[in-house]
Amino acid sequence: MEKKMKKKVSEVCTMDGAVDMHGHPAVRDRTGNWVAGILILVNQGLATLAFFGVGVNLVLFLTRVMGQDNADAANNVSKWTGTVYLFSLLGAFLSDSYLGRYATCALFQLIFLIGLVALSLSSYIFLLKPKGCGDAKFHCGSHSSYHNAIFYVSIYLIALGNGGYQPNIATFGADQFDEGDPNEGHSKIAFFSYFYLALNLGSLFSNTILDYFEDNGLWTIGFWASAGSAAMALVLFICGTPRYRYFKPSGNPLPRFCQVFVAAMRKWKVKVLEPEEELFEGEEFSTNYGRKLLHTQGFSFLDKAAYMTTKDVKEMEENKCNPWHVSTVTQVEEVKCILRLLPIWLCTILYSVVFTQMASLFVEQGDAMDTRISSFRIPPASMSSFDILSVAAFIFFYRRVLDPFVARKTNSRGLTELQRMGIGLIVAIMAMISAGLVEHFRLKYASKGCNNNCDEGSGSGSSSLSIFWQVPQYVLIGASEVFMYVGQLEFFNGQAPDALKSFGSALCMTSISLGNYVSSLLVAIVMKISAKDQDMPGWIPGNLNKGHLDRFYFLLAVLTSADFLIYIAWARWYKYIKFQGNNDDEEEDINKVKDFDLKV
Repeated sequence: MEKKMKKKVSEVCTMDGAVDMHGHPAVRDRTGNWVAGILILVNQGLATLAFFGVGVNLVLFLTRVMGQDNADAANNVSKWTGTVYLFSLLGAFLSDSYLGRYATCALFQLIFLIGLVALSLSSYIFLLKPKGCGDAKFHCGSHSSYHNAIFYVSIYLIALGNGGYQPNIATFGADQFDEGDPNEGHSKIAFFSYFYLALNLGSLFSNTILDYFEDNGLWTIGFWASAGSAAMALVLFICGTPRYRYFKPSGNPLPRFCQVFVAAMRKWKVKVLEPEEELFEGEEFSTNYGRKLLHTQGFSFLDKAAYMTTKDVKEMEENKCNPWHVSTVTQVEEVKCILRLLPIWLCTILYSVVFTQMASLFVEQGDAMDTRISSFRIPPASMSSFDILSVAAFIFFYRRVLDPFVARKTNSRGLTELQRMGIGLIVAIMAMISAGLVEHFRLKYASKGCNNNCDEGSGSGSSSLSIFWQVPQYVLIGASEVFMYVGQLEFFNGQAPDALKSFGSALCMTSISLGNYVSSLLVAIVMKISAKDQDMPGWIPGNLNKGHLDRFYFLLAVLTSADFLIYIAWARWYKYIKFQGNNDDEEEDINKVKDFDLKV
């Protein structure tokens, strides 16, 4: 009995309310932490390898196998990528409300695997006809509506599976670390950097080995390799089940949000003199939906929802409290939190427009350049390997050099997430200027009278400018990702209430989604305005030598600059969320945001 008592004393449970697979409080030493975290990071790397095995060359598959022109292929890739991340909202809703993060991740990974198997089979049986087609020299023939339908069902199953899985695996990984413990709290911050690094390392194999096979027409091998990687990721994820920490879903948040607005509208004419003294907070709410949120200034109209009128007090004494008449402070702060996040989120969409060019127009630009090294031809999509290497290098530089240096100089915890996102926008502007300059000189050295496919099989493209001039734009995009997307993951996850953590991660994914849709819309508008006749078929025609892709890149640089100025204003306005017990840390972050423009 004495040994059992000592064992119980030594088994310290987490302080964040996490449970183990049996529903018991999670023991710190036997669940979660880096053992579970590393399993999730490897799972993410394998799943990313599988996803980019399809996504990185999809624009070339559409042109060479499906017979689409450059503009249509770029638009379809943007729409497909946008749909991938749009499905993140569905995954986040199911996770936070009903299924929990573990079950949601497992379900959508299975859907992802089914889509990859369907794409592999349909490509081998239907699409790659006649035999040997699909490379730079030999494009495939036309396909029936039935075959096209199978192809699109397959790639959108992949979009559904990957989209629903992504925001939840990031949050599920963060769940393995207890913020209440100083060491695990630091590990949780580091996890997001390593998560994004795992994502990029997973795509490195896709952007090199698989890209080489697919660029040479071996599409089926590339797709089956992706399916195998997704299968290994799912098996590995399930193997970690006994070690994970879990959080129970909190139910549909929409009624809670509606209750706040209805209660506030009912008290439209009520005058609140000392609001903080009369605001209601129910213990049951904080128990069911995570930590309590403290009252913050701003959106004072919503505070009326939690204000206790004489009628509300009477109903409370009679145990007839109606949630549509009075809301808790935590409920009101949940709504305030989402309203404050939306302007920041909107400012990140234009960055995603810049980011999406790497999977479409960067590839088409590279395909029209000299891709030869002696007799070897470099697949244009493999240039994104420089983006991945840049991400790895800048994650190390930020975590080991820049952030500690800023922390020492400012006597703080380093750059805030908002400051890092602002730096990401600046670097993205530099990337677009670099891409525009490269395109300007590519046009200068383009072969006169050469269409976009001349000598493509030999790797000479339609310009004598080497494809390695694209390296700076890929490196700058990678650097911007470290500041923007890692910062976004930390920011939206940290600033979302406990009951909406997956939704916070989904906001990051959804900004990428809308960025792809905006990119598609922007390309269509530019082509509509700039197209005049056969001599000037628009800025982004099938033959890039007849267009002005450089002007499109410079346009994006101007738009992103305007977005950056708007972002600074919203970042200074933003108020950090206040969890009960975390006041000092939040005040420090708020003071740092006030100096945002100076530090950037």
